[in-house]
Amino acid sequence: MTDPKRADPFDLSDFQPTQPKKPATVVHKEAIRQVSEDNNFPSRAAERAKPVGSKPVVQQRRRRTGRNVQFNIKATAETIARFTALADRKGIPFGELLDQLLDTVDTPPAKS
Repeated sequence: MTDPKRADPFDLSDFQPTQPKKPATVVHKEAIRQVSEDNNFPSRAAERAKPVGSKPVVQQRRRRTGRNVQFNIKATAETIARFTALADRKGIPFGELLDQLLDTVDTPPAKS
């Protein structure tokens, strides 16, 4: 029930493997780097770390305080600088400073 005009897909008698290609010539990394620099191709390698003294070190403010809810507000740069400086002078976290400031402002009226 097969058609004699049709090719047999499983007949591999005329299959011949291709000849192996010539081995690739070895190109040195220095030559590649020189060609890329001459043609203005930037490297994708990560930049080297800058020396530690080049940037001001930001003090970490991580303390375990039990406060676990975030409170985001917008303020001017000067207000944030004042708030940060006050927390630094007192040596307390931002959340505790906020509590103290709210206690100062929101004191219940004295009973007469």
